Amino acid sequence: MRKERIKIRELLAGGVPGQQVVLGGWVRTKRISKNVAFIALNDGSTLQNLQVVVNPELVDLSVLDEVYTGASLRIDGRVVASPGAGQALEVEALKVELLGKADPEHYPLQPKKHSLEFLREIAHLRFRTNTFGAITRVRHAMIFGIHKFFNDKGFLNIHSPIITGSDAEGAGEMFRVSVLDANNPPLTEEGKVDFSKDFFGKETNLTVSGQLEAELAALALGEVYTFGPTFRAENSNTSRHLAEFWMIEPEMAFYDIHDNMDLAEEMLKYLVRYALDHCMEDLLFLQSRQEDEEKQKKQEDRSMPLIEKLEFILAHPFERITYTEAIEILKESKPNKNGKFQYPIEKWGADLQSEHERYLVEKHFKKPVILTDYPKEIKAFYMKQNDDGVTVRAMDVLFPGIGEIIGGSQREERYDHLLARMQQMGIPEKEMWWYLDTRRFGTVVHSGYGLGFERLMLFITGMGNIRDVIPFPRTPQNAEF
Repeated sequence: MRKERIKIRELLAGGVPGQQVVLGGWVRTKRISKNVAFIALNDGSTLQNLQVVVNPELVDLSVLDEVYTGASLRIDGRVVASPGAGQALEVEALKVELLGKADPEHYPLQPKKHSLEFLREIAHLRFRTNTFGAITRVRHAMIFGIHKFFNDKGFLNIHSPIITGSDAEGAGEMFRVSVLDANNPPLTEEGKVDFSKDFFGKETNLTVSGQLEAELAALALGEVYTFGPTFRAENSNTSRHLAEFWMIEPEMAFYDIHDNMDLAEEMLKYLVRYALDHCMEDLLFLQSRQEDEEKQKKQEDRSMPLIEKLEFILAHPFERITYTEAIEILKESKPNKNGKFQYPIEKWGADLQSEHERYLVEKHFKKPVILTDYPKEIKAFYMKQNDDGVTVRAMDVLFPGIGEIIGGSQREERYDHLLARMQQMGIPEKEMWWYLDTRRFGTVVHSGYGLGFERLMLFITGMGNIRDVIPFPRTPQNAEF
């Protein structure tokens, strides 16, 4: 039986000189000096490369003639103490097997810095870079941390449907799902596409949210959450938007808006702490990368160092204010009075933009902020209406550098209020009968929120573009890979 391969992370953490090992990985660099070859090998388990020493007394160096950056190798060798600085251990090769060649004339990743724009064009290979290896390991840790947080609190994970007949947000920016002949679809007598002839017998779309279905489960099981892909056909090419993204959406029976805010703050602090405890090597690399990127900026325009920013979240209780209080702060702010805001705040009812949210967090309060009690006219139909008749019990969590990272609310549990709001907003009662039923059969106060996973990843990694924190970004005019 062949000896089991050891991962570089495990070897660097617990290897001992004299230990016989088998390695598998990809060549980052190769250099030959005085008839001794040195290979920097990486297998993705850690940011660090492992130095493999190939001695011609043990291995014929001709085996390395076709070994270039990007090639994959199997190394049989033994662990030795490293005489050089930076790593305590290295491996002396006893056998080198070239598993997969990498043509040096065409392999696009070379031992130099590549732009993020270029790496997006070769997203099938960008995992092999230090930056995207680090991002991917952090992304995995955050996925695991989210499931652990909710599991430890007794929440149940619910798989909500990806194909849906309802628009949870009421925005209409949805991708259609159909098997009808695009060139010759069946038509009704009115000349419209006859979706009754389609696969599901009705018009269906890719979901923008798992919230409504999660509510159904919460109103029987108490506390649930979804974690799945969502889709929005918004023709936006900004650094904050994707057409396909992942959402974490807990829904909790017997929670009011204050319970909702408490959970959101607890979860975000848990995840930041989890990243600091489990991803420090990668976070330090990403912090260094961010500092290099920002050297050209003025000091006042530079971001807070990544680790400091994460610790900042843990150090402060989140400030909780109403939308009305926020509007007054923004109206009286220097940027607003001096015309520095792209979207000036003139009166109550304005839909806050990222620049306003970041001002509240970064300049005014200097801590994360939770805004509540928004005007009902700028919020979704399902939010609990306040007694004033003009606001709803919405809550948005605002973070430095990001703006809104969580959006949620206490849900409207009163049948008559929900029905009236749906009618006002043109939400078809006929299609949403099942949602209304939950308000007819054992309704309770309940709440929930949505955390955009890629926005969380932007914050945790310090990256500037959301296309760089998801493996294969889907954006307007781009569905490659």
